[in-house]
Amino acid sequence: MKCPYCGADNTRVIESRPGEDGSTIRRRRECIHEACGRRFTTYERVEQRPLMVVKKDQKREEFSRDKLYRGIMKACEKRPIPAETLEAVCDEIERKLRLEYEREVPSAVIGERVMDALRELDGVAYVRFASVYREFRDVETLLKEVLALIGDRARGERLPQLDKPSDA
Repeated sequence: MKCPYCGADNTRVIESRPGEDGSTIRRRRECIHEACGRRFTTYERVEQRPLMVVKKDQKREEFSRDKLYRGIMKACEKRPIPAETLEAVCDEIERKLRLEYEREVPSAVIGERVMDALRELDGVAYVRFASVYREFRDVETLLKEVLALIGDRARGERLPQLDKPSDA
């Protein structure tokens, strides 16, 4: 494994342990080049058959966990949600998609899964994501979505507080 800092080919594994979900191995490595000696982390995953995403226009692209994570992270920006929680949400969505869809998954399914997860996780993040995903064109559409979320909360469904300001 090449050192990401100096590019040397010689690194050694200091520690290995399974990831939280058991599907990855986390390895702490150290560059053994005299001038560097820096440490870094790598993750080992099982290589899976590509899962293709079928877009609205019927074009296909390979599923990208990074793209999923970036979208969720953007919706949760400046919200009090730990990065580990966002990773876990991504892991769970990807795991379920790979179980349910062998080769191709419609992009709409991914969007709905993200919305479901964010709805439970954080109301503000949910509304942010929904406004982009559902392409809200006006304030009335946004208001309807917020009122539906508040209605769910009034019915006792497990939802986050909408009226708490963020610390940021």
